[in-house]
Amino acid sequence: KWTHYFWEFLMLFLAVFCGFLAEYQLEHKIEKEREQEYIKSVVADLKTDQAIIDLQISSQKQGIEMMDTMITFLNNPELIKSNGDQLYYIARIGPRSATFASNNKTFEQLKNAGGFRLIRNNEAANNIMTYYNKIPFIHQLEDIYNSEFTEYKKAAAKIFEPSVFRKTEGGNGGINRTNDNPQLRTSNTELIKELGIYSIYLNGTRRGILPKLADLKKNGEDLINYLEKEYHLK
Repeated sequence: KWTHYFWEFLMLFLAVFCGFLAEYQLEHKIEKEREQEYIKSVVADLKTDQAIIDLQISSQKQGIEMMDTMITFLNNPELIKSNGDQLYYIARIGPRSATFASNNKTFEQLKNAGGFRLIRNNEAANNIMTYYNKIPFIHQLEDIYNSEFTEYKKAAAKIFEPSVFRKTEGGNGGINRTNDNPQLRTSNTELIKELGIYSIYLNGTRRGILPKLADLKKNGEDLINYLEKEYHLK
C-alpha cells in the first residue's frame, strides 16, 4: 500500500535529518572549542606583549635620559673635558635600542590559516585586528631611528678614540665605564655639533615611539579584559 511506502520514506528522511543535525551539532561544538582555544592563545600572547612593552618603555626612557646628558656635555667644552668617562660610556650605550618584537604567533595563525572565520564575535575579531594593526607604525618609527643611528655612528667615528671604545667593552657584549677621563680625539666644534644634532634626532624619534608604546599597552590591557570577560576565561 502507498501508506507503507510513505512511512518508509518518512523514517528514512528522519534518520538522514537526525544524522545531519548530529553532525552539525558536533561541528558547531568543535568550532566553538577551537574558537575558545584561539582566544586563550591570543590572551596569552597579549600578556607576553605587556611585559615586553614595559621593558621597551623603560629602556627608551633610560636611553632618552642618557642622551640628554650627552647633549648637555656636547654643548659645553668644559664638561667634555671633565666627564670623559661618562661621555664615552654614554656614547656607546645611550643610543642602543632594541626593536619591539610582538608575540603575534596566534594572530598570524588566525590571519594566514583562515582562523578568523572561527571568531564569531565580530567585535572581538575587530578589536584583535585593531591592536595588531598599531604595531607596524611603531616599526616604521624604529626604522627611522635606525637610519638616524647609522648617521650618528658616522659622526661619532670622527670624534671618539677607537682605543677607548675598545677599552669600554666588557664580557658578553657589555659596556663599562673607564676611570681615567679619556679625551675626545678632536675639539672641532663643527664635528661635535654634528654629533649633537644626531643625538637630538635620536631622542626626538624615541619620544615619538614612547606614546605609541604606551597606547599599545593600554589597548592590550583593555583587549585582555574584554576577551576574558566575553569568553569567561577567568
